[in-house]
Amino acid sequence: MTNGMSFTLAPGRRRYGAILLIPALILFAIVPDASRTSAQTSPKPRARYNVLFIISDDLRPTLGCYGNPIVKTPNIDALAARGTRFDRAYAQFPLCNPSRSSLLSGRYPTRSGVMDNNSYFRKQHPDIVTLPQYFKNQGYASLRTGKIFHGGIDDMVSWTEGGEPVDQNIVNRPPSPVATGQGARETDDPEGPQNRPARPSASDRIVVLEGDGETFGDYKVATRAIEYLERYRDKPFFLSVGFVKPHSPPTAPKKFFDLYDQNKIPLPPDFNTRPQAPKGFPDISIPHRNADLFIGRDSSPDEAREMIRAYYASTSFMDAQVGRVIEALDRLHLRENTIIVFWGDHGYHLGEKGKWSKAYSLWDVGLRVPLIIAMPGQKPQTSGRTVQLLDLYPTLADLAGLPAPPQVEGRSIAPLLKKPNASWNFPAFAVVMFQGKLGRSVTTERWHYVEWDEGRAGAMLTDHRSDPLELKNLADEPGSAGRIKEMKELLKQLPAP
Repeated sequence: MTNGMSFTLAPGRRRYGAILLIPALILFAIVPDASRTSAQTSPKPRARYNVLFIISDDLRPTLGCYGNPIVKTPNIDALAARGTRFDRAYAQFPLCNPSRSSLLSGRYPTRSGVMDNNSYFRKQHPDIVTLPQYFKNQGYASLRTGKIFHGGIDDMVSWTEGGEPVDQNIVNRPPSPVATGQGARETDDPEGPQNRPARPSASDRIVVLEGDGETFGDYKVATRAIEYLERYRDKPFFLSVGFVKPHSPPTAPKKFFDLYDQNKIPLPPDFNTRPQAPKGFPDISIPHRNADLFIGRDSSPDEAREMIRAYYASTSFMDAQVGRVIEALDRLHLRENTIIVFWGDHGYHLGEKGKWSKAYSLWDVGLRVPLIIAMPGQKPQTSGRTVQLLDLYPTLADLAGLPAPPQVEGRSIAPLLKKPNASWNFPAFAVVMFQGKLGRSVTTERWHYVEWDEGRAGAMLTDHRSDPLELKNLADEPGSAGRIKEMKELLKQLPAP
C-alpha cells in the first residue's frame, strides 16, 4: 500500500514486477501528492451573494413586463428579462407600515401587532430580528436609503449605515382606532392630514418637477444607493433602496408626463365616479370615502384619466431611478454576484370600484404586487404560483446560503426560481381592520375568499380563472357552500390578532 493505492502482481511475474515497481515508488516520492496539489491550486470559494433590495411605494403590477401596453418602465422590464417575474405575489396588509413590518419582521400583521401606520413593531416585540438585521448579524453591511420601514418609523438596530431614530411623536400617539380594534371610520385618512388637498381639483394632487427631478427625494435616494455601491463594493452588502413613488401625490418631471396621451388612457372596466361596492358584494368591502386621491369627492372620467396619466408618469420616474442604481451595479461589475429583488408594498385602486387608494381594500387589485427576483446568471422566466411578500425573508436567507432564520412565518420560494411553475399549494393571506371588524383574505391558485367579522359582516368569493377583475360575487351562490368551507379551513392557518 503506497499513497493509498495497492499494487497486485500476477503469479509467475512477481520478480519482474518488483523491479518495475521500484522506479514507480521513487517517482511517487518525488511528485507531490495530486490531491494536495489540487487543493492548493483550486480557486477561492465564491464570495457571498450581495442583495440589492428595491421597494416601490403604492405600486401595483401595472408595468410593461406585466403586460401593460401603455406604461413605460424599461428598466424594470429589463430586470424582469434577466430574472423571475412572479405574477401572483400578494401583500399581507393593504397599507404601508403593516405590509412592510410584516415582510421585514417575518410575521403576519396579526402576529407583529402592526395594523396601522403609526405602530412600531418593537414596542410589542423588542427582540425581533428583522430581515436587514439578520444579514447584518451574518457579517453583511446592512445599508438603508429611502423609505424601507415607514416614514418616521425606521429601525436603527437593523442597519450598519443609514438608519434614523424613530420619531417619538408618531409612535407615542394614542393608539389609533384600528390598533385598538375599534376600526377606522370612513372619514379616517390612513396616510395622515398631509394628503388632504386645499382645493377640489385633480391637478392639485399632481406635481410636475423640473429637469430630471434632481431635487426630489427619489432621485437623491438613488444617488445615495450608488454611493453605497461604490463604497461597499468589496464586502458583502444588503442594500435596501426605498422609492416613495408612485405614492400620492403623483410626481414626476415633465418629460415623463409627455410619454402619455391622456385621451388614450382607458378607464378600468369597473370604473365608478365614487367609491362603492358593486352589486352583490358586501358594502364594507369598499369604504365610501377615498383616502389618497380625490379625497372626499367624486372623480369624473376626464379627471380619472388625468390622474391615471400622472400615476403612470410617476411610475416611469421611479423606473428611471431604478435604472440609475442598476446601471451603477453593472458599472462596478457587481451584477454577477448580487441578488436583485424588486417589489411593491401593496396594491392600489386607480378607479376600480370607484376607489383611489389601497386603504382597507382586500380586493385583488388592493393586494397584488409586482415581485421580481434576479439571480446571477439566471434565465428569464415567469411563475404563476401564488406567493406572499412574507416569503421574502426566508427566501433571501436561503438564496444567500445563510442558516434558516428562526421564528419567521413565511416559506422560502427559492424552489420556484429553479422550477417556476412547480407544484405549490400554499395560499396567500391578508388582513385589515375596518369599522371595528376584522377582514381576512385568502387567495389560492384559482379562488379568492374574503370575509369580515367571520362572515357576519359579509363575504365574497371570486373565481380568478373566469373573473380576474372580480366582478361577480359567488359567495351566495347555491353551489359555493363547499368551496367556502374549504376557504374557511385555509383561513385557520392565519394567526389570530
